[in-house]
Amino acid sequence: MQPYEKYLKEILITEEDLQKRIAELGAEISRDFAGQTLLLVCILRGGVMFLTDLMRHITVPHSIEFMAVSSYGVGRRESNGQARITLDLNTNIMDQHVLLVEDIIDSGHTLASVLELLSTRKPKSLSVCTLLDKASRREVQVPIRYCGFVIPDKFVFGYGLDLDEYYRNLPFVGVVDLDKYKGNPLG
Repeated sequence: MQPYEKYLKEILITEEDLQKRIAELGAEISRDFAGQTLLLVCILRGGVMFLTDLMRHITVPHSIEFMAVSSYGVGRRESNGQARITLDLNTNIMDQHVLLVEDIIDSGHTLASVLELLSTRKPKSLSVCTLLDKASRREVQVPIRYCGFVIPDKFVFGYGLDLDEYYRNLPFVGVVDLDKYKGNPLG
């Protein structure tokens, strides 16, 4: 048994379903930005796996950039609404089509802060692509142009999403069994 298995309540989204939907998103983005170039801005760390799979399906010329935004912290189960940029872009986004690539959106506070910041830099367009949308937790409305899956209000991990910084490498999205998980992801 793998260490994570004792905390896995259920597999919410299988590897096959993830990859199928990501291919669909890549095709949709490619159609929408046909004849243009695109800058994909990945929000670290959770969005990395999604970004790498998504960009394989985007056929328009694109480059990538990274931002790190902190709003959770180890041991926290939900955003505190206070977004802090810990790594900013190295690229000037003025007059570029920018697609923000996120792993999950719940309350919307963090994303709203990032969108507000990036919009001041005058991109040609600024869109959001999220793998997971926990819409039932939304406190701030944010414009999501591309969405992989709308999910229920469950604590999820795997496929880039961490369980206190571990298990991002899992090829599926699983639900944490909070009755069994007591804060030690390794045992």
